[in-house]
Amino acid sequence: MNTEKEIKKRLAELDIRIRETNARLPAHSVKPPVMMELLAYEDEYDALMKQLADLKTAQSK
Repeated sequence: MNTEKEIKKRLAELDIRIRETNARLPAHSVKPPVMMELLAYEDEYDALMKQLADLKTAQSK
């Protein structure tokens, strides 16, 4: 299991990657590989946010 520090570090990295990928998206004719990359980053980000919330809940007990 990841520690809170590791999760927060990866979330920061993903935040940067998500912003960079969003910047690469054209206004029209979005390329599927770029969209798949963005969705993968967002899915990992969401999973880590849930893991962080679960970790904080377990620590507060």
